[in-house]
Amino acid sequence: MMLRIEKAVYGGAGLAHQAEGEGTGRAVFVPFTLPGELVEASATESKAGIINAELVQVIEASSDRVKPKCAHFGECGGCHYQHANYKAQLEIKMEISRETLERAGLVKLPEVEVHAGEPWHYRNRIRLRVAKVDGVLRVGYLRRGSNDFLPIEMCPIAAPILWRAAEALLELAETSDAARWMEKITEVEFFTTQDESALQMTVFTQHRVAGFDAFCERLQELLPELVGAGASMLHAEGSRRAERPRVIASWGAEGLSYAVAGEKYWVSRGGFFQVNRFLVDDLVRMVTSGRQGALAWDLYAGVGLFSRALKTSFGEVVAVEAAADDLIKTFKGDGRRAVAATTVEFLRGAVVQRERPELVVMDPPRAGVGAEVCTLLGRVAAKEIVYVSCDPVTLARDLKALVDFGYQIKELHMVDMFPQTFHQETVVVLDCP
Repeated sequence: MMLRIEKAVYGGAGLAHQAEGEGTGRAVFVPFTLPGELVEASATESKAGIINAELVQVIEASSDRVKPKCAHFGECGGCHYQHANYKAQLEIKMEISRETLERAGLVKLPEVEVHAGEPWHYRNRIRLRVAKVDGVLRVGYLRRGSNDFLPIEMCPIAAPILWRAAEALLELAETSDAARWMEKITEVEFFTTQDESALQMTVFTQHRVAGFDAFCERLQELLPELVGAGASMLHAEGSRRAERPRVIASWGAEGLSYAVAGEKYWVSRGGFFQVNRFLVDDLVRMVTSGRQGALAWDLYAGVGLFSRALKTSFGEVVAVEAAADDLIKTFKGDGRRAVAATTVEFLRGAVVQRERPELVVMDPPRAGVGAEVCTLLGRVAAKEIVYVSCDPVTLARDLKALVDFGYQIKELHMVDMFPQTFHQETVVVLDCP
């Protein structure tokens, strides 16, 4: 079917509608297309009044269309916008962000400020599958829309050292004394510092194998930046247990010291940290700079990325994190309080105590903060909230609830932490008159 792409939508596809005479004018979603393009597409799925389709060919291309930089683009499920120049990617994301908020009933929004960095080699962490293909060990990701293994030969959104580490691992696999370890690995994760001076590795296996120290030492000869590594046991295929992988071996340092905006953060192996090594400094300054007072709360604090910066201008900072191992170890001292609890648990207690901070910072996972947190924050009525979101849909839902409780949206920032993909980070500043 011939389609004129009307706009890009969240998720990476272009939206069109069936022409008169071809059907009922149903919405059609076509990946790897750009607004204004005339394309030929083939339907792959039809349900609930919409059609999902695959791009067959571009008949009239947008002036924003460019040649993808990665040889695996389109097959790999990781990137969605490599066919668009970077300026167009930013415009698409900005429009999606604003439209999503307006659809939730949010009006009189401030202008969206766009913040961008280097669009390539930005990731400080990657996790690769490991498998044999025609008898040769390869690393890769999943094919788009499937669980099938896709062997890769490049990943231009990853920091160069991460791909060099993958190549070193494959080189090591060619030596007989390392082969027994390599053949047991099903996945491997690499994490590096902003300047690529140090590297952590986690390998995942379903089998115990002796000699992990020797294996890591051999890898370090090829990769001097490797400072620590761990091995974790995955559950057997078909297992219903939901527990995290169990650590079965460790070598070297247990984590990395990561420098951001003048502070150093200890990130344990496997711990969460912002993935864009070029924009994290700007993100911290955007959230914390110019704010001061007696009390600030940092909810969903992680390793305390924002908490440390806030301590320079607040008398007391309370950092709240459910998985708070790194936070409790490092966020210590006068005026610093780390709380190992969920945000809901913490806020329930704070409401009872009638605490009211000048500032609440929250950086929740993709699911957002949810109805109860919004209700509790409405009762707290902090003077200012800074909401850092990685999903515009759940952000819009939560912002509507907070606005209904009396908060006003003062600033909107679209921070492109994930170039070449549909994912976006949004920073919203709200105040409570």
